[in-house]
Amino acid sequence: MEESNEEQFIMVGANYKEHIPKEKIPSFSKRLKGKPIISVIVLAAIVLCCIFAGDLINHDPSSFYLKNLNEPPNSEFYFGTDSLGRDIYSMIWYGGRASIIIGILSMVIITVIGVTYGCISGTANAKIDAAMMRAVEILNSIPSLLLLLLLVSIIGKQDILKISFIIGVTGWFALARIVRSEVRQIRNYEYVLAARCMGANFLHVMYRHLIPNVVSAILFVVISSISTSMAMESTLSFLGLGLPIDVISWGSMLSLANRALLSNTWWVIIIPGVFLVITLLVITNIGNYFRKETNRRASNL
Repeated sequence: MEESNEEQFIMVGANYKEHIPKEKIPSFSKRLKGKPIISVIVLAAIVLCCIFAGDLINHDPSSFYLKNLNEPPNSEFYFGTDSLGRDIYSMIWYGGRASIIIGILSMVIITVIGVTYGCISGTANAKIDAAMMRAVEILNSIPSLLLLLLLVSIIGKQDILKISFIIGVTGWFALARIVRSEVRQIRNYEYVLAARCMGANFLHVMYRHLIPNVVSAILFVVISSISTSMAMESTLSFLGLGLPIDVISWGSMLSLANRALLSNTWWVIIIPGVFLVITLLVITNIGNYFRKETNRRASNL
């Protein structure tokens, strides 16, 4: 009987030890390299401050301090007061709640409509797919602000839920096109065809097979839709068509910008604007990180 290779070749020598290479574990700093740590920390700090606004404020954000109109930042009013005598410091944290809620609700609506529409179009036959995509292209060719203004004029007085719905139903077109493109690539894979042959309905195929395979591709658009929705709410409020002035948000605070320019009260514009811009930037930066990760994984396949 022939001996095995291990029996034929035996390593011998003084103090011989078998070398077993150790798996290199990257250090903590290397694992964090390239990740948007600062953006996550800043966003978490803003969200936590908005959640625990009741413990941070030193004035009632809805009260009118008529003896302190347009006061600059000082020891009593940290960020000053606006033309109605409201404390901007307290309004920032309460207003952040409304703006972030609008961004999240709008993102949910955009995701549900865009993903569902894209999956239906991606799995449909050529004629239905072409008709659905032409409809999306026509709607997407209309400036989103015009669609928003049209719906705002139809619905009338706004609140957080209504304005979230309006922003959501006018912002899903790009997401639907991305989902449709991804679904067209995977709809004929073996596991999708097997599920159909076993009698699985469209909803089962969509939630168990299609959506899990397109999540990484749409994550950037989904996250970025939060910042886009917050910006749209601020734009509408600045135009006087957003939330009423008694509903505090960063957008409604910026709606007083015209008065602030006339009275030279820079803090009424700058402070809410800085918080809004920083929040939008960190959310966009986090979204860009997920986009880069998706592209990197796709290039390694």
